[in-house]
Amino acid sequence: MTTTNQVSGVFVKAVAFASDKHRNQRRKDADASPYINHPIALANILANEGGITEVAVLCAAVLHDTIEDTQTTDAELRQIFGEAITSIVLEVTDDKNLDKATRKQKQIEHAPHISREAKLVKLADKISNLRDILSSPPADWPAERKKDYFDWASKVVDGVRGVHPELETVFDGLIARHSEFR
Repeated sequence: MTTTNQVSGVFVKAVAFASDKHRNQRRKDADASPYINHPIALANILANEGGITEVAVLCAAVLHDTIEDTQTTDAELRQIFGEAITSIVLEVTDDKNLDKATRKQKQIEHAPHISREAKLVKLADKISNLRDILSSPPADWPAERKKDYFDWASKVVDGVRGVHPELETVFDGLIARHSEFR
């Protein structure tokens, strides 16, 4: 039987691991905020807005960009966090060997076919990104690039619809808010 201390210990270990892996990275926003704020925001969205308590989902949320954006390997994640968490992370990891347009198209195509857990992480990721673009967009992003991102994110989220209606409503509210500023 897993205790609350074991669950919180795994989550804190995931936060510490992601913090270390992303320690020198910054977001593209005007303030160049610490990258780790983004994975923590996903876990916060899932836990505090979505009521998600599954430790594998919350851990995958904070680890979701480690393989894609750091030198982390799937074997390393598997050794430290096990198969369940690593599997979710792999489902939401883009193949950086592909060009950006192909990666974005693959997210749209794969979203309907990933696990429920990965869909939750994907949905939280898009909510977090839209919030960041609305509140502190990258300084070099013109209005058209923001619009394109929102349009693309909508297509990705269309593929996960039904996984969490309340969080989907949050996402839809962000899309509506962006539309008001066009």
